[in-house]
Amino acid sequence: MASQKKVVLKVMTMADDKTKQKAIEAAADILGVDSITADLKDQKLTVIGEMDPVAVVKKLKKVGKVDIISIGPAKEEKKEEKKEEGKKDEAKKEEKKEEKKEEKKEEKK
Repeated sequence: MASQKKVVLKVMTMADDKTKQKAIEAAADILGVDSITADLKDQKLTVIGEMDPVAVVKKLKKVGKVDIISIGPAKEEKKEEKKEEGKKDEAKKEEKKEEKKEEKKEEKK
């Protein structure tokens, strides 16, 4: 199946609880949506799941004007990338420690 995607949209017409509810219901109708969060103050709607981002935008355009803020992988995938980067950093630190030890040995001679 498709990987988890995070779609952040700005729904211009989302000004009160009624329009917020309409936007959430429209996003909930899409197949593959796992979670929806709505921020009324910033007029942002965040949709996470294994869905087509184009389908999300099309559905929400029926509610009102929609601007795409970002489309990318969900946070779960980012955590894996950070772990890999952390391992690389640890390897570099170990190499530096080994170099320092070798320098000290050379100084003693």
